[in-house]
Amino acid sequence: MRSNRSDLRRLVAVTLIGLGVVACGGDSQPAGETAQATPPATPSAAAGPQTPDPGGKIITIEMLTDEQGNNIFRPAEFEAHRGDVLRYTLVTGVHNVNFVADSNPGKPGLPAASAFLQLPGQTHDIKVTWGPGKYYFHCDPHALLGMKGWVTVEDGN
Repeated sequence: MRSNRSDLRRLVAVTLIGLGVVACGGDSQPAGETAQATPPATPSAAAGPQTPDPGGKIITIEMLTDEQGNNIFRPAEFEAHRGDVLRYTLVTGVHNVNFVADSNPGKPGLPAASAFLQLPGQTHDIKVTWGPGKYYFHCDPHALLGMKGWVTVEDGN
């Protein structure tokens, strides 16, 4: 019985990894279809470009599948301040960004998961409205493949 459970777990893990790899299999999409932005769930996320607060800055985070097939955020770790704008920019692949609540326990006001960016150059902006701390984010289909990151929000500008 244990052998069957172990085999089943391996099969499920391999299937999930395979689905993640297939999800970034191309940069094209059917004619006439465009990526739709998900309406924001909190004031810290918006469908369109955001402007930083006075003294704030725009921090660009690239989302890509590199030449070796690795799905990454670049940079994967960085510092930001309240009022800065995090601009997630698609370079290659198909990716999203999600500040998962269960990976950020006790941290209110997290933005909703972004829509999947499918065309190079598409962006998703998030204005930093959270208190000081370290916040985890990932790409939903590629988190198990290592596409994750952290932003440390510091006090002051």
